[in-house]
Amino acid sequence: MDALNQTRVIEFVSLGLTESWVLEALFSVAFSITYVLTLLGNTLIIVTIVFSLHIHTPMYFFLSNLSFIDICHSSVTVPKMLEGLLLERKMISFDNCIAQLFFLHLFACAEIFLLTIMAYDRYGAICLVFALWLGGSVHSLVQTFLTIRLPYCSHNIIDSYFCDVPPVIKLACTDAYLTGMLIVSNSGTVSLTCFPALVTSYTVILVSLRKQSAEGRRKALPTCSAHFMVVGFFFGPCIFLYPWADTSFSMDKVVSVFYTVVTPQLNPLIYTLRNEEVKSAIKHLRQEQCSSLLRRDSASPSASHPTRALSLSLPLK
Repeated sequence: MDALNQTRVIEFVSLGLTESWVLEALFSVAFSITYVLTLLGNTLIIVTIVFSLHIHTPMYFFLSNLSFIDICHSSVTVPKMLEGLLLERKMISFDNCIAQLFFLHLFACAEIFLLTIMAYDRYGAICLVFALWLGGSVHSLVQTFLTIRLPYCSHNIIDSYFCDVPPVIKLACTDAYLTGMLIVSNSGTVSLTCFPALVTSYTVILVSLRKQSAEGRRKALPTCSAHFMVVGFFFGPCIFLYPWADTSFSMDKVVSVFYTVVTPQLNPLIYTLRNEEVKSAIKHLRQEQCSSLLRRDSASPSASHPTRALSLSLPLK
């Protein structure tokens, strides 16, 4: 009862990634470059797919959604982390912390569902995009509700560089063991539902590829292998983080960086470098833009009337 009567926490202090200012400076430069590349790479994929009619297929519709989610997912944590690397005292208000936590789980869960749907390349699966956002919202609301229902009194130092459920509930001034178990169960249910579905889908795909011609296998394997890599990069940190949530295992910060900073940048690299259709669409879009600029220049008044252009360039007497 005494703990509940204490002043409610209104802000949290983050310990960040490291206490070394040299490492903070290096991380600031490296993560700034990575974040810019993430935004540019994923935006390029979205623009390419939107303006390239010949790749308006379910797979690329899902890929554009994946790029959008990666932009949002990275933007939830990286800007605040970069701010923390530049400031000596890393603070975040209680409300902003909860908002960051909510959107972190929203986009993470939405990406898990999307990666599962992408394994089923069917036109009917497009209808599931609404379901993935609904599922991500429900998961995130459950995680957020279980977090904010706990009382937070005096402790306000988060041993992380962003607000996530495990480090935040450790600061509650009450026993949070049951809440922690419910949170892990909720996240585990999502992973244990989607991961077997992915394994089953790709087992069927790999078996069916054996019956295809050599040309068919050559076209299908780059897309499948790219998807395998993205799934591995995404599910690996998810599987690692939550089972160790109640320990003091320091490696979780390294895994978190990979999960929130590196993976969103790898997705466009994997899909563009290993996918001939995407690379061809990007090249075609660039050629169209160059042609459009040339047509615009040739249609300008100065280009169509050389005498007038010359007279405009002569000095007045």
